[in-house]
Amino acid sequence: MAAGGGLRLLGLAALLLPGAVLCRGSPGAAERRCFCQVTGHLDDCTCDVETIDAFNNYKFFPRLNKLLESDYFRYYKVNLKKPCPFWNDNSHCGRRDCAVKPCPSDKVPDGIRSRSYKYSEEANSLAEECEEAERLGAVDGSLSEETQQAVLQWTRHDDSSDSFCEADDILSPDVEYVDLLLNPERYTGYKGPDAWKIWNSIYEENCFKPQNVKRPLESDRGDNGEHAFYKWLKGVCVEKRAFYRLISGLHASINIHLSARYLLQDTWSEKKWGPNVTEFQQRFDEVITRGEGPRRLKNLYFLYLIELRALSKVLPFFERPGFQLYTGNKSQDAETKTLLLEILHLAKSFPLHFDENSFFAGNKKEAAKLKEEFRLHFKNISRIMDCVGCFKCRLWGKLQTQGLGTALKILFSENLIEKIPESGPSYGFQLTRQEIVALFNAFGRVSTSVRELENFRNILQNMW
Repeated sequence: MAAGGGLRLLGLAALLLPGAVLCRGSPGAAERRCFCQVTGHLDDCTCDVETIDAFNNYKFFPRLNKLLESDYFRYYKVNLKKPCPFWNDNSHCGRRDCAVKPCPSDKVPDGIRSRSYKYSEEANSLAEECEEAERLGAVDGSLSEETQQAVLQWTRHDDSSDSFCEADDILSPDVEYVDLLLNPERYTGYKGPDAWKIWNSIYEENCFKPQNVKRPLESDRGDNGEHAFYKWLKGVCVEKRAFYRLISGLHASINIHLSARYLLQDTWSEKKWGPNVTEFQQRFDEVITRGEGPRRLKNLYFLYLIELRALSKVLPFFERPGFQLYTGNKSQDAETKTLLLEILHLAKSFPLHFDENSFFAGNKKEAAKLKEEFRLHFKNISRIMDCVGCFKCRLWGKLQTQGLGTALKILFSENLIEKIPESGPSYGFQLTRQEIVALFNAFGRVSTSVRELENFRNILQNMW
């Protein structure tokens, strides 16, 4: 929705919608309309909003932000030229702010652009031999036994069924490195039917929802349509309910980024980006959104808990002495790993983690079937990201879906992670560099969203 006219719309909604009169004319009313319900315990969780705010804003966010500025985590390899697999639509956003500036190869650290997607010291020492074997499409018998095992292991990993995302082929000539710090996620002007089509496809075709149950605000059915949707959502199993809440939380997080880094001024001499309160209200104000805004924000906190839980679970994988965040700069790599482990231990110390053991419990056959449906639905959503017409939106959409998919992969691989040896290769559980970069940057986006909410809350407290 465009920002223009938002304040008039807010005033009109406040006059016409039931209950809005209670908030009119009182200091802090604007803040309460967005945040009055965003407090206390979250559904299906033992955690509360206030605990997350304090933990994230004052402990976790500053450290994670520093990590994401390091060379290892700022460069992401992505294919932005893949065609949309679902509909014939070659339209692309022509606005300057939709463009992505790829990184010249000589600017990417040698250790990252060495075509190797391995990350430990041992694996990188085998990189050239392994890549040659990969190029030939077979395990060359002339390679050493150790190298053959490495190639076979990585082939098994690439073909495994544990992936929740449609990953880009990093050897494709169309993939490019992007410096995420130079291509920040922010408002680009991409909106209207094309953007609506993306999210509608995600919600309508991939969130387990029957076609006859309409989403809130989808039509003019009013409270009856809203009641039917939440009656359906409450009645489904916890896994399907969680799936919807994760997607809703991701959607909310993206909308917060766009509202927090909005183009406020565009002149020949400078561009000024900053928080657009009207844009935020249009997406999250309880009155304007008929109660949906606060629900979306609570789903953001649910997404935060899921991804934080994954970080706490994957600690053994990164703690191994032989594991390196390899860029070729030995001292910098050591510092980055030290900071990474500090962050993961901090994640583990969080007092009210989400309990994923409630997922896929009960009858083993039915649970396995549901888990596979869950995985395939999310994988489909990752493919929809190639249909986004704005390249910068596509970049961050692909990264964040891959990051969330990696978090889900971690949560559902607990038994394999527990069996990881302290030294040597981890044959049961693997993460590629792409998955690692996406995992931490995706959580960086969610962590930033939670932090930005505090800023919007403070601004709105001074509004009527």
